[in-house]
Amino acid sequence: MKEFIIATNNGHKVIEIERILSPLGVTVVTAGERGVDLGDVVEDGDTFAANAYIKARHAYDLCHQPVIADDSGLCVDALGGRPGVYSARYGGQDASPLVKISLLLDELKDVPDGERTAHFACAVCCILDENTVIEVEGRCDGTIAREMSGDGGFGYDPVFVVDGRSFASLSAEEKDHYSHRGSALRKLCDKLALYMNEGGQTDADK
Repeated sequence: MKEFIIATNNGHKVIEIERILSPLGVTVVTAGERGVDLGDVVEDGDTFAANAYIKARHAYDLCHQPVIADDSGLCVDALGGRPGVYSARYGGQDASPLVKISLLLDELKDVPDGERTAHFACAVCCILDENTVIEVEGRCDGTIAREMSGDGGFGYDPVFVVDGRSFASLSAEEKDHYSHRGSALRKLCDKLALYMNEGGQTDADK
């Protein structure tokens, strides 16, 4: 069984990643669970992919074992793609999810229903060893509701609507099917399976 470090402190992301990669016999843990403090990483990339790589490289250099990192966010068409790569810092570095959602809904209060289109984007970077980096991306298109609904999910999930339901209203399996992170992780799963079937070894196997 292979162990991957997940370069995040977001417990929701860890659960999603482990759920989708589990068919490969992969175990995921946070750096903290292995006694490594990742500290603060400066995510100054101008794309989700750039930030995912920054986080993965930082974690790999500290942990020296296979690492998975993701960067994701909400891109709203009526806001010119904002908050985009600044989704986690929208409304301020320490703003709560409720504050972020309230700010978003306020910015969109005069936008007609037909123009409230948006998409979630996710970039995942997996560093297996010094010579092997796998990068994938996923996307989910939807709309922004006028009020929150559902009691699941996290982040902007209560106002992001796909097929008439908010992400926060979906079961874990339904969200995996639709979500940007689910799409990206399935691509990663396919690439990891190919790598393993071709006899590739991760640092954890050596």
